[in-house]
Amino acid sequence: MNSAKKIPSPLVSLFPIAFLVGMLFATIHTFGSDALSGGSQISLLATTGMCVFIGMAFYRIPWKDYELAITNNISGVATAIIILLIIGALSGTWMISGVVPTLIYYGMQIIHPNFFLASTCIICALVSVMTGSSWTTIATIGIALLGIGKAQGFEEGWIAGAIISGAYFGDKISPLSDTTVLASSVTETPLFSHIRYMMITTVPSLLITLVIFTVMGLTHETNNTQQIAEFTAALDAKFNITPWLLAVPVITGILIARRVPSVITLFLSTLLAGIFAFIFQPGLLNEIAEGGNMFKGIMMTFYGSTSLQTDSDMLTELIATRGMAGMMNTIWLIICAMCFGGAMTASGMLGSITSLFVRFMKNTASMVASTVCSGLFLNLATADQYISIILTGNMFSNVYAKKGYESRLLSRTTEDAVTVTSPLIPWNTCGMTQATILSVPTLTYLPYCFFNLISPVMSIFIAAIGYKIIKKPVNNPGQALFLQ
Repeated sequence: MNSAKKIPSPLVSLFPIAFLVGMLFATIHTFGSDALSGGSQISLLATTGMCVFIGMAFYRIPWKDYELAITNNISGVATAIIILLIIGALSGTWMISGVVPTLIYYGMQIIHPNFFLASTCIICALVSVMTGSSWTTIATIGIALLGIGKAQGFEEGWIAGAIISGAYFGDKISPLSDTTVLASSVTETPLFSHIRYMMITTVPSLLITLVIFTVMGLTHETNNTQQIAEFTAALDAKFNITPWLLAVPVITGILIARRVPSVITLFLSTLLAGIFAFIFQPGLLNEIAEGGNMFKGIMMTFYGSTSLQTDSDMLTELIATRGMAGMMNTIWLIICAMCFGGAMTASGMLGSITSLFVRFMKNTASMVASTVCSGLFLNLATADQYISIILTGNMFSNVYAKKGYESRLLSRTTEDAVTVTSPLIPWNTCGMTQATILSVPTLTYLPYCFFNLISPVMSIFIAAIGYKIIKKPVNNPGQALFLQ
């Protein structure tokens, strides 16, 4: 008697994906920018219900399997949720304390508008390499650069694209990055071997990106000198601008360099910025408290929305903060996305769909292309880059080994496909987070994230030309043949 577990066919497994895409399209069309306030979450839960129904009704998959998978998924993002809450408080305190305004004030005097986009990409890349975190980079220096770019007349999509491109370059190759460590671990590839091999696809992708941003900067008509002067004057009038406030990002950088855990680093940075707000911006705290004391003002900055009136409409919009409460829709969406990913995994639908990609693995180029497509699909289906990295590595490790390819080809392709595309998907944890932090919708910045868009294509191209592909001869799997 065959007791093997029956799983849905690839065609059946595509039904929930098609349903989710349709629901999200209708939700975004109906609610617009308010889709994250509940509509998208309901879409994910409705699709989760469909997965569970199909699995239980037609394939006899018990509820306990779904419950376990969903619980594991949600517990896996617990740290990310804590980080999001702290980032919400950090973005508020860095703004109201004057840290971000000070960075903007001095940054506008240093960075020439013609090279702003390229400079933004490079700065975020360097910070992200040092921190190992795209989220931390975007939530700190990224917000400041967004303000500088807006003041210089750049569209927010272009600015966010430059920020995210640089941040994910660093996140991808930094030895401190959790995704870098995860990809190397899952594929059993030595960490620094993995990083060196990624340079083959990552560096050309970044160089092409910088060329595009440089050309755009040279041809873009930015705000004139008078407008920039008016903006900086409004900054100086509203905030106490002082170099002492730069101590906050400097100390944050030191904590990061000493490899203090990100939760502790972000928490201490938030606390320090709150103290500096008491010292340097007491008037603003009283204004936020609307007649109350400064303690009320700083508490509101930590957890809630703040809005300060200035002489510049652009500045008034820029310095508005949402605190920890502003992250709740994102957290709600992440939890719903983890429910969907768990249901797809428990039902076997995820494995059924990804098995389709294996059929196309005939040569190096097709293997890499199939892995890229699979990783992108997993990012779409599971809504989480960590799950996608783990599943991609687990699914294809044996396939690559049997065909004689070294594990670092799989680890590199996994990062090319998963890590960099995660912020481009509106319902992915990274896409939701970056859109929330920058207050720029995912679909607005997506066309300008050139590094993220080029990387998967570059991965396939490098494989197609066979550049530095390492393969073992079929007749002797234990000996490596280096195709230099």
